[in-house]
Amino acid sequence: MDRKDAIRTLKERINIVDLVRRYVDLKRNGPRWMAPCPFHQETKPSFSVDEDKGMFYCFGCQASGDIFDFYARINGLEFKEAMEQLAAENGISLTAWQGGGRNAAQVQQAKSARQQMLRMYELAASHFSQNLLEAQGEECRHYITKRGLAPEIIERFGIGWAQREWRALAGVLHRAGCNTSMAVEAGLLGKSEKSNQPYDRFRGRMIFPIKSLSNQIIAFGGRIIADEDEAKYINSADSPIYKKGDHLYGLAQARRGIAARGKALLTEGYMDVLTLHQYGYDNAVGVLGTALTPEQIKRLSGFTSLLVLLFDGDRAGRKAALRSSEMLLTRGLGCKVVLMPDGEDIDSLLRTQGAAAFEALQQKAPEGLQFCVDVLKELAPKEGVEWARNFLGKLEIPELFSPYATRLAQYLGLSEEVLRQGVAELKERTKNSTGAKPSAKARVNLRDREIMMYAVRYPQRLEDLRRMGADMVLTSGVARTLWEKIEEFGPEEVLYHLDEREKNFWHKCRAATAPPLDSGEKELGALMHYLDNFYSEAQKSSLSAALRENARTGDFTADLEYLRVLQKTLERRDGQS
Repeated sequence: MDRKDAIRTLKERINIVDLVRRYVDLKRNGPRWMAPCPFHQETKPSFSVDEDKGMFYCFGCQASGDIFDFYARINGLEFKEAMEQLAAENGISLTAWQGGGRNAAQVQQAKSARQQMLRMYELAASHFSQNLLEAQGEECRHYITKRGLAPEIIERFGIGWAQREWRALAGVLHRAGCNTSMAVEAGLLGKSEKSNQPYDRFRGRMIFPIKSLSNQIIAFGGRIIADEDEAKYINSADSPIYKKGDHLYGLAQARRGIAARGKALLTEGYMDVLTLHQYGYDNAVGVLGTALTPEQIKRLSGFTSLLVLLFDGDRAGRKAALRSSEMLLTRGLGCKVVLMPDGEDIDSLLRTQGAAAFEALQQKAPEGLQFCVDVLKELAPKEGVEWARNFLGKLEIPELFSPYATRLAQYLGLSEEVLRQGVAELKERTKNSTGAKPSAKARVNLRDREIMMYAVRYPQRLEDLRRMGADMVLTSGVARTLWEKIEEFGPEEVLYHLDEREKNFWHKCRAATAPPLDSGEKELGALMHYLDNFYSEAQKSSLSAALRENARTGDFTADLEYLRVLQKTLERRDGQS
């Protein structure tokens, strides 16, 4: 089945209410289903599902879309991944994806390489797990016992051991018929610059498999367990199947716990995640040795709108917590910040003081904005004000601006009016320094908006709009790009090629709150009248300009012709109005 047929078939087979109910407690409210939005922090039921249209919409954060948008967002997936997983769940086999300027053969080749890399990682994981059980795994088993990790945690997370030999894994992959160059590209092997021979990247380390949300092993982390002059941790390099900043350690194992508890615990290390799960906190994930990234936030926001950040209490930990809180809050998510006591991390705290001590820390933990203000109070007043202005300028959900501005003004002892004015000035300076055009020009003007609203509501009638010359009067790049996408991909498939801004506009024009799609002729007639008036005004302006220009030449015959055309234009306009 090709993509268009698969999209149509999946929409026919999957009831959006049944799909959303897997993750959200929906309640019927008249013709629609309602619930608190799973994509941002709230308690009111602003999340609406229209079963007849197969669409969802949040009145708070404006998240919207169909079954593919919901499934992708709730699971932190790209559209292609969501499409493939829904197809697999419903027994639909897809042909190779085509697009991005690549032909079918190239797409199939890339897909084949990906499958080979995934197979290599499965072989490697099995190899590492077996090593842990054999004689050479004794030192790692001893370390695991010393750290108090339970056998069920070792099994659930697939913990393994990499031998100290230089070519143990390389030999396993070679005997399995794997391509050595591809294993190097996948980050499993390195290649010696001197001998050009492959060697194992992971040697003498405890191995932590990293899984995708589809439960496939896509990378490894490796920890030294003895005092050696090497990096404590090494991680798989970025590869065609793995990008470090996009994933979180333990998310595949924690997704059910996050959904059940309504929040996620976010920590830094592999061992912290394992210990948290062992003590019953099955909603814990780790950031894989990086600072928190927007991509990781996007994945987490598909599961919860509340995160509990676990950081060390030192200066570096507080700084990291401030940055992470800012990133979450500006995206509409809620967070609390738990700082560990001096000399403790979550692993040592749980093992020495137990879950009760951790629960006590959580109870006292400030919510994100309060934590940020507490940190700001330690800075010079000017720095605090500058941070507040920058923070408010980054907010992605306009509805959050007023409540956050009010709270920050109160916390910092500022006039809210002064704070708001500072944000406006900051945006103006930023706009001027980047050479951006004024926002009025950047927005789609009213005429473009009217045309594109009709094009989105009735994309099958694009030819009617073209005959009226609607496409010729679009002035903004945003509107022209959206028109071209509708024209290129058609009404069935265009939604899956829109960016976030275009998709929001599309859903606002067609969501449950929009007028019903049953007055196409009437709306087209109103738009035609609107365009006729525009063309009349434009022609009037053009003729007047031409007349002024011609006056310089003294060609009175041409003047009379211009005046005759202008008079006809005005008579036509008056007759229509």
